Amino acid sequence: MNKMNIKKGDLVQVISGKDRGPAGSPTQGKVMRAMPAERKVVVEGVGMVKKSVKPNGANQQGGIVQQEAAIDASNVMLVCPSCGKATRVGHAKDDEGKTVRVCKKCGAKF
Repeated sequence: MNKMNIKKGDLVQVISGKDRGPAGSPTQGKVMRAMPAERKVVVEGVGMVKKSVKPNGANQQGGIVQQEAAIDASNVMLVCPSCGKATRVGHAKDDEGKTVRVCKKCGAKF
């Protein structure tokens, strides 16, 4: 079972790897795609690679394009929407009995 705490649309902070950034201004971005089977995520503006593209109907020109590559999910931390800090994620039941994610720093459910 490959369960990840990070979902599409979440704001995450890169904590490891070449795109981590300096300590004073860590790199943050929105998750564009989550791949739980491979435990990887594609984050907006992180892990940029150059790729050769052949000309086709949608792209008449072709050439070299830059796009985001998948990075390992262990290299990012979820940013809590209420306190704005990078946090670990806990799980709890809400009022209807659904399992929700919980911020370990402030206790907010999201």
